[in-house]
Amino acid sequence: MKGKDLETRMRSLEWFHSLAVLPGAWIIIRVDGRSFSRFTESRFDKPFDERFSAFMIETARTLLTEFGGCYAYTESDEISVLLKPSFDLFDREVEKLVSISASVATAAFTHAVGQPAHFDSRVWMGSAVQDVVDYFSWRQTDAARCALNGWCYWTLRREGRSRREATRMLKNSDVAAKNELLFARGVNFNDVPTWQRRGVGLWWETFERPGHDPVRGVDVTATRRRVHVEKDLPMKDDYRTLVQRLTA
Repeated sequence: MKGKDLETRMRSLEWFHSLAVLPGAWIIIRVDGRSFSRFTESRFDKPFDERFSAFMIETARTLLTEFGGCYAYTESDEISVLLKPSFDLFDREVEKLVSISASVATAAFTHAVGQPAHFDSRVWMGSAVQDVVDYFSWRQTDAARCALNGWCYWTLRREGRSRREATRMLKNSDVAAKNELLFARGVNFNDVPTWQRRGVGLWWETFERPGHDPVRGVDVTATRRRVHVEKDLPMKDDYRTLVQRLTA
């Protein structure tokens, strides 16, 4: 087989290379820490550790910047980055979006922590702003569920329960029962820091910076952009309103 024919045949077998997100669709890239339950257990406090949250926030900031996103949301060991319909980097190719986002997250987190870690990635696609609002509402609901479960599980573990015992005690328990379990042990889940229960949001904001123009010899004010980190996110309808505003 001739070299060019071989190359053509081999490239034709790259079945997913041409797969791209539909034009005009909203894109959300979600990266998740690979085996982070094991990675974090020996390195960070449970159920939450502000150091780990800071590393995830820094990773989210890097993804938001590298991909030119308009909103990033992080909870637990995951980060979601929203890209507008006008996004056209990498020709919107799914393989590129997945591989590069996973590698950027891995590099940023590893650099911040100083120890190797890995992320996987997936691509979500929505046709309307309502889809985007629903997505982030879903992820915030998941954050609250995971936070409550985590607080219950690690409270029981600190009492000396084994993994199996703690898991069995929480099996089939509803939200009210889990809140009661914590309250009986002096923990009011509603008083847990907001970022643990609702996640952390990041978006761009503008600010004014005073300066001096040496050519004209006058003071000036320059408008700059920076990433705002919000650890006190609203919830339910107020959060949906915030997400909708950030899509504008």
